Amino acid sequence: MLGILAAIAASTFYSLGIVYQAIDAKRTPSSEHLRVALLWNLVRRARWLLGTGLSILGWPLQVVALLLAPLVVVQPALAVGLVVLLLAAQRILGEHAGRHEHLAILAIAIGVVVIGLCAPPRSTTHTSEKLTITIVLVALAAASLLPYVLQLFHRSPALVTMFGAGLAFAWSGLATKLAADDLSHGHLGVAVAWGLSTAAASGVGVLSEMSALQSRPAIQVAPVVFVVQTVVPVVLAPLLLGEYFSQTPYGGVPLTLGIALLLAGATMLARSPLLLALMAGQHAPAAAAEARPPTDRGAPSAEPAGAAGPSQRPSEPRAVDRAEAMPAGEEAPANAQAMSSAEEAPAKPALEWVSESSDTTSRPPASTAETIRSSPRTEASEPSAVTTTTSPARAGR
Repeated sequence: MLGILAAIAASTFYSLGIVYQAIDAKRTPSSEHLRVALLWNLVRRARWLLGTGLSILGWPLQVVALLLAPLVVVQPALAVGLVVLLLAAQRILGEHAGRHEHLAILAIAIGVVVIGLCAPPRSTTHTSEKLTITIVLVALAAASLLPYVLQLFHRSPALVTMFGAGLAFAWSGLATKLAADDLSHGHLGVAVAWGLSTAAASGVGVLSEMSALQSRPAIQVAPVVFVVQTVVPVVLAPLLLGEYFSQTPYGGVPLTLGIALLLAGATMLARSPLLLALMAGQHAPAAAAEARPPTDRGAPSAEPAGAAGPSQRPSEPRAVDRAEAMPAGEEAPANAQAMSSAEEAPAKPALEWVSESSDTTSRPPASTAETIRSSPRTEASEPSAVTTTTSPARAGR
């Protein structure tokens, strides 16, 4: 149980770190795809460095988890960090998770419980010979570098880049397990060497994942990378580390089902709109405003506030505005449309139409009345400056 808790803590740091890294990765030029220039561009960004620092803090916790629990438990348990990330997204974005997110969280929780109950005994001895371990790790490293080889021939399929990132992180997970085993036996120098190789593999994985995020949305990248980096170490654990599924209850069937359920929940949760918005660095109101058509942003009516009618120039104030500007105790003319049209005629100001001896409104001069009758009328359906003010209840409709 303590190993699972340590894995959850490590995954939390990893997940928060990738959020900060993904925000800056999307803002880098595509010409730096799979190039060292991309890393050089990112290391000069404070936010990306913050995300890298959080990921580095997660690695010692993963080592602690592997000292307490087998790899087939720790590696899938890293998916719990997505749940922590979802809770953070709800708080930051001010939105609530939906039914799919709740189902994904339930699947992850059940999967972690099943894996914890059916896990094989932890092993610190490597059942395979050193040659076998070397061949497997070299093959993983070569496969993770395939996107960079294809880049030399000006071919870099996004799917290959995603798989390359997942394989690099899988290599890092296996190397972390080997470092933990050597550390438990007191082989400090070998453990440090494995730790340095883990850092190198993680660097390749980060560069591949950031490059994939440049050309593909996170909804496609995150599930592929996570599934590959989880499944590959779990499949290789019996071959390299002596963690056999046959040593678990019912021949490993419940353990296999628990891992499959956890992976399904993690894949579903990785596609959550809340997590995608968080990784894109957007807030919920801003994202909703960008999703609406320009005509719907901030104006529920067909005509925006202040639009000019047939007899009104854009630079002229409306009759309602003139009435609002009158001094207290005085009253605007009865016909606001006539007032709007009368502004075009060389008549006296509207404020002079108000009788000084009483609070009632006097009739406008004859010349002005003629101008009013001859000018075209403004349609009654034309919205005024008062009626076009958007209320929170109507915004976005």
